[in-house]
Amino acid sequence: MTATAPAAEAAVRKGPPGAARGRRPGRIRRIGLPYLLLLPALLLELLVHLVPMVIGIVMSFKELTQFHIRDWGSAPWAGLDNYTVSVDFDAPVGKALLHSFLVTIAFTLLSVGLCWLIGTAAAICMQDGFRGRGLLRALFLVPYALPVYAAVITWVFMFQHDNGLVNHVLHDQLGITGKPSFWLIGDNSFAALLTVSVWKGWPFAFLIVMAGLQNIPRELYEAAALDGAGMIQQVRRITLPSLRPVNQVLVLVLFLWTFNDFNTPYVMFGKTAPEAADLVSVHIYQASFVTWNFGTGSAMSVLLLLFLLVVTGVYLALTSRGRRTAP
Repeated sequence: MTATAPAAEAAVRKGPPGAARGRRPGRIRRIGLPYLLLLPALLLELLVHLVPMVIGIVMSFKELTQFHIRDWGSAPWAGLDNYTVSVDFDAPVGKALLHSFLVTIAFTLLSVGLCWLIGTAAAICMQDGFRGRGLLRALFLVPYALPVYAAVITWVFMFQHDNGLVNHVLHDQLGITGKPSFWLIGDNSFAALLTVSVWKGWPFAFLIVMAGLQNIPRELYEAAALDGAGMIQQVRRITLPSLRPVNQVLVLVLFLWTFNDFNTPYVMFGKTAPEAADLVSVHIYQASFVTWNFGTGSAMSVLLLLFLLVVTGVYLALTSRGRRTAP
């Protein structure tokens, strides 16, 4: 009697044979619930991004011009001809694309570097508490909070040749330039575009770096100060190494945003940007919607996508290897 009691108690605790099968579907439902909740977002992502991307890739293999715009599926198959034309740097189309690519590289490197430098310096200066720090932080974020079109249009008025604020300050008041400059045409258009890009991009770097600084213990700075380290040494030995993971993500995001920026040059210069400020994004737009050669424009877009994927993959590989080898 006593020997069978534990077995009976175990059988009661185990329950009927169908109970395990009943619990298994419930567990499956619990596991599948997150995926079910993500399904609407995945469908929208597929509809908004992936489907147009696939259509653009298909269009890059077609001879799609204005004559087939109503039924682009009936456009003749071009194979790799659009890609061949785009990368033929001895021909006018390829030469113009290469020039635009080099301009975009220079513009992106300068803009990302200046945005990171100004944002990091401002975040470090705002790290210690002082009177009015909250107001300055709010003012620093104004360029990032403003709508892009409103901010860029304001800069366009400031860059006007006859009555712009930039020429008024540089020429009339400071006398730096011998005569009023044309900022929206010619070689000066690159400097104007870079100025606007840095002005509206550095607050994002400031915000990210300032958030990263909150995770650095204050005890490290206090110990470094007791050891006689100055501010520059503290930044080199404590701040920058501690911000390395944050900066790796920040630089990548700024690079992708700046390289693909279309709104800023389009609002500043319109459909035909000056040669000195001919970014790839506007160049592809011109190749597609100005010359009505959508096949070539799609091929350029695919080449741009492949370039960004390669750069992102190499960057992530190098940064991840650096984290593994770091002491």
